[in-house]
Amino acid sequence: MNARIRPDLESIPAYSPGRSHPGAVKLASNESTPGPLPTVAKAIAEAAELANRYPDNMASELRAAVAEFHGVDVANVAVGCGSVALCQELVQITCAAPTDEVLFAWRSFEAYPIVTQVGNARAVQVPLTDGYAHDLDAMAAAVAEHTKLIFVCNPNNPTGTAYGRGELVRFLDSVPDHVLVVLDEAYYEYMRLPAEDHPDGVQIGRGRPNVLVLRTFSKAYGLAGLRVGYAVGDPEVITALLKVHIPFSVNRLAQAAAIASLEARHELLDRTGHVVAERDRMSAALRAAGYTVPPSEANFVWLPLGERSAEFGEASAAAGVLVRPYGTDGVRVTAGDPHENDLFLAFATDPAVVERFLG
Repeated sequence: MNARIRPDLESIPAYSPGRSHPGAVKLASNESTPGPLPTVAKAIAEAAELANRYPDNMASELRAAVAEFHGVDVANVAVGCGSVALCQELVQITCAAPTDEVLFAWRSFEAYPIVTQVGNARAVQVPLTDGYAHDLDAMAAAVAEHTKLIFVCNPNNPTGTAYGRGELVRFLDSVPDHVLVVLDEAYYEYMRLPAEDHPDGVQIGRGRPNVLVLRTFSKAYGLAGLRVGYAVGDPEVITALLKVHIPFSVNRLAQAAAIASLEARHELLDRTGHVVAERDRMSAALRAAGYTVPPSEANFVWLPLGERSAEFGEASAAAGVLVRPYGTDGVRVTAGDPHENDLFLAFATDPAVVERFLG
């Protein structure tokens, strides 16, 4: 090839989405099973009639709706093409040299190392605890001279574990003010931690200029196919994000759907109760069969199957259910509709399968 492409790109893996296959039950991508509400579908259809016009590049109406929802100023809100786009933009605004470091737990959201490398920065990975949660003390100890950005995925994807407010505040208190800490709360709406310790990142971040919170409309709001997420943080950080934002990347349909979803949030968030019930039912059945299942505060469960992860994923696919293996760490299984979960549980708890993978 004659074009001078960055040679280091050869070492950067492409993001690998959950598998799809016609006729198979897909529990691999943490999608919301129900489709958009009628009012949201109507907003999408109306926005499509103006598809010949560019969307509002500043997403002013959506930012105002998010700001009102959280009780912050519009200057505290940025939107992006899914929260993963904002992750990459955060690396861009904080890291300027190959020696700059982005710190995160591992295993965690698989986009973190990718966006770090794309941003020409250095990834620093801190192993999870034996309980498959962030090791916050070890992460605090890993902060060094070149640390620019820290991602804390809470609840953690793919293990589902989460910390309460007290532990997060203790961690944030230990981080130097010049290091930006991102609380990635993509699965926030599925958390059921006690009210007195509930970790609302937006509330925790008030008065902390170095804390930024990410949320998404892809999960609980059921808009994964439209790609829209948002950040809440200090105006200086938000202004920087707006400078590296790809123009018009949050399309007209996505903006309209997100606004309509916020207006219908009570009905949409009621759905999360059904998902949580299924998540807990799956966890209980799997534990009863002998699997190790860490407590999940997301819309999925984690099976730490180690070297057997890929094999388990293939066996599940052969049984008609697509799940998400992660290397030699484990398998993530989305909580879908009851009949979908029943199909997976029938496979996973079959005595022959239990003997094969746990015996």
